[in-house]
Amino acid sequence: MTHIIHRSLRVKPASAVSGKGIWIQDSQGRSYIDASGGAAVTSLGHGQPDVLAAMHAQIDKLAYAHTSFFTTPVAEELADELIRTAPEGISHVYLVSGGSEAMEAALKMARQYFVEIGQSQRSHFIARRQSYHGNTLGVLAVGGNEWRRAPFAPLLVPATHVSPCYPYREQPAGETDEQYVARLAHELEAAILAQGADRIIAFVAETIGGATAGVLTPVPGYFKAMRAVCDKYGVLLILDEVMCGMGRSGTLYASEQEGVTPDLVAIAKGLGGGYQPIGALLAQKKIVDAMSAGSGFFQHGHTYLGHPVACAAALAVQTVIKRDGLLAQVQHNGLAFENILKEHFKDHPYVGDIRGRGFFWGIELVLDRESKVPFDPTLQLHARIKKTALSNGLLSYPMGGTVDGRKGDHILLAPPYITTQNELHEIAARLRTAIDQVIAEVQPLEAAVHG
Repeated sequence: MTHIIHRSLRVKPASAVSGKGIWIQDSQGRSYIDASGGAAVTSLGHGQPDVLAAMHAQIDKLAYAHTSFFTTPVAEELADELIRTAPEGISHVYLVSGGSEAMEAALKMARQYFVEIGQSQRSHFIARRQSYHGNTLGVLAVGGNEWRRAPFAPLLVPATHVSPCYPYREQPAGETDEQYVARLAHELEAAILAQGADRIIAFVAETIGGATAGVLTPVPGYFKAMRAVCDKYGVLLILDEVMCGMGRSGTLYASEQEGVTPDLVAIAKGLGGGYQPIGALLAQKKIVDAMSAGSGFFQHGHTYLGHPVACAAALAVQTVIKRDGLLAQVQHNGLAFENILKEHFKDHPYVGDIRGRGFFWGIELVLDRESKVPFDPTLQLHARIKKTALSNGLLSYPMGGTVDGRKGDHILLAPPYITTQNELHEIAARLRTAIDQVIAEVQPLEAAVHG
């Protein structure tokens, strides 16, 4: 019996009672390797002593103060640290409680910026198919996750969706990266012109695609081309790094690897490593200056903005990442992880693609490698793999709808930054076992569907 509205109303999940390092234990004494960091959240693993100590110390001083009355030293210190390491031109931070809040704030701040500078006709966003930017109505409208959008479609404001950068499925053989990028840039420009260039607020994109399509890494030059199109028409570039940022891809900001600077960038998950709910929106100076010179405030807010304990946790997480050289470790072991995954899956008959960076990897599953035909979606391959991997003591993040919101399956892996190469081998081995068990189970069913 439970009075919680769990994610499934039919099955009560196991009860987690403790965690240490990359492991979580449940109330029945079973242990699980947290190979997905929850949802790419757990950057330092569980029970990191310095983070816990920082949280305790902040609770002893001050647990909460509303931002309409006070700032706090710890919030100011966290903001200073984030700006110190932020992309060029970023001057201010808006501290929220998670990724959806950060992206919702990004949409509203972008709109307010144009109102403040006398371009209030700008009211439209362009984003990408097979994207995800959060579950509040604003970012759900901008996002391109079809199954999440569908029940709420009548409530969503209109937005335009262009193609993702998805070379495995959408870059034809013989098309070079340069030609592919040029085609996508032309598509974005055409979408801007179709709506009216003076009506577009921003182009919104995950720097590295997240859970919807399974870690879509941009081809070289993609974001530079998108940035150029945005600049041509005075459109802002909003990057969503809620999942891929804060070291997950090997640098604090994934945009560092793309050579572009966003106007607004959202971070969350790895910012606080799961120790407290926290996210942040980072803004270019020109945007903050426009609000400061105009209305004098950002017309937005939540009760738990800049929560002191959350800020203390996030500051401690970032301190540990820097002190322990974890970015370099993610880069080094991330290359090893790529080789490990390819060692286990490169020749697997049902693995179509292995893609990612650092400690952020996706494995796309297909029924046939040559044609890239996905499994029948009614088989719910991803859900079966998640359940089987769990029974084998592995937490992974499989999802369906990889290709178009309905068809396709992938598995996302995002282990804590402290994970060793031996543990990465164990993750790959356990996942291979789970996939093989599920494939053996569904092969007769797939044959019957297409019989």
